[in-house]
Amino acid sequence: MNEKTVAIIGLGALGVLYGQHLSEALGKNRVRVVVNQERKRRYEREGVTLNGIPCDFNYVLESEKSTPADLIIVCTKSLALDSALNSMKNQVGDESTILSLINGISSEGILGREFGYEKVIPTVAIGMDATRDGQNVRSKVKGWLQIGVDRSDKQKRLEAVKSIFDEAQFPYAVEEDITLKIWEKFMMNVGVNQVVMVNQSNFGGVQTGGEYHDQAKSAMEEVVMIAQAERIKLENEHIQKAFDIIDTVDSDGMPSMRQDGLAKRLSEVELFSGTILKKAEKYGLDCPVNRYLYEEVQKIEAEYS
Repeated sequence: MNEKTVAIIGLGALGVLYGQHLSEALGKNRVRVVVNQERKRRYEREGVTLNGIPCDFNYVLESEKSTPADLIIVCTKSLALDSALNSMKNQVGDESTILSLINGISSEGILGREFGYEKVIPTVAIGMDATRDGQNVRSKVKGWLQIGVDRSDKQKRLEAVKSIFDEAQFPYAVEEDITLKIWEKFMMNVGVNQVVMVNQSNFGGVQTGGEYHDQAKSAMEEVVMIAQAERIKLENEHIQKAFDIIDTVDSDGMPSMRQDGLAKRLSEVELFSGTILKKAEKYGLDCPVNRYLYEEVQKIEAEYS
């Protein structure tokens, strides 16, 4: 039997969470965590842990040329996508399939332009509460991946991904309309990530009954308006579905933008309200909540220097 290999690009919260699951299930020899020399030294020196338990990863240098990976999972932030393209180039072959767990609605297109659209299976990471603190990732809820095809010639690749995930007992769901699912996640991020960061809160702040729940809901309503202008079948009922998921995660956990704020790192605000405001201008629509959130994040980040 030909044992399929997996490459993890980016060892943030999701890279650790899913890299550990796949390494344990498939064996570390089949799962490569692709890093540069500096990160390899640091990870091997300081270690990486998930809920305090050491992760025994197979670190592979990005400069190392080897047999291409069958499945490549991109777990970086959007701001690091350019460097990820360089990191993963030695992992990509003709038969490689790429999944992007990056937030927003544009990473699949960028990866497709670089490596071939036929290789990219649209993917959404949903329902997890992974929070990185130094070299440790804390997570109570693993969530799952939503995968699907946006064109029929990718069906064989989708089946190959399913086979790997089934072998690893990895949580996933195949979605008939994956483009809609990408927009649902985008809507959730626009509401949750930005509102939690601006208000210096946590997931509990935007969960049902939370102090900032209504603000998050209003931000999501503006995403629905923009999606419908783009002929995406996003409806207001999807907002409640989003909160049904948000209500299941650890209330003390924090989304990535809040973690960025605490670490004084630049956030993905351009990916969220930045995108919404550009599209609002294109369609002649008004999105006051996202404008407020965008401006507040800009103020916060201006204080970093």
